[in-house]
Amino acid sequence: MSARARPIRSPRRRGIVSIATGWAMSVGIVMGIFVAFTAAPAYAGKFADRIVRVTDPNAPRSLPDAGPVSVRWDDPAKFSELRGSQNRYEAERGDWVADIARYVRKQAERKLPEGERLEVAIVDIRRAGNYEPWHGFEYRDVRIMRELYWPQIELAVKRTAADGSVVSERSYTLSDPAYLGSATRASEGDPLRYEKALIDRWVRRELVAPSVAQTH
Repeated sequence: MSARARPIRSPRRRGIVSIATGWAMSVGIVMGIFVAFTAAPAYAGKFADRIVRVTDPNAPRSLPDAGPVSVRWDDPAKFSELRGSQNRYEAERGDWVADIARYVRKQAERKLPEGERLEVAIVDIRRAGNYEPWHGFEYRDVRIMRELYWPQIELAVKRTAADGSVVSERSYTLSDPAYLGSATRASEGDPLRYEKALIDRWVRRELVAPSVAQTH
């Protein structure tokens, strides 16, 4: 929760403020208002294109084309994370869908055999944890981690060989009902550590040479 701003009080000596000081303070207030109004357009412009909610209609629905792994996703408003959230407003905040998509690309590119390509569609996401606003006002924006709130990601993946032939095309459901007891390699400070752990396990299991994959 963000800290509340507190007003800054100018010091006074025994309740006496000189005329010169009062004049300086007045000029400062006027100048401050002027600076605020003149700086506002530049400030707004700087952050105008920043994605602050995954449901923003201007938000992209795919990563820019680069490398052998492409990642796109469906409308986050239809994801289980939002449909089942006890605080949809808070669940929408941030750009976590794109963050997960970038992680999928980064990890997949490390393991994908040379010459192959991967097309990944993120069909659904349910993040670990949920909100329980009934605990009180101060907990309304706190994500609670419980066993019944396990993470789950659904993917549709098409894998092609260097010659363009299709190696595999299938759907995956990544989940970990025992996520609270599972070791994660990601930092404890990463809010997406449990979702990234799902991706890590999927990459290690699936993105191997086709001949190796067929023996499992």
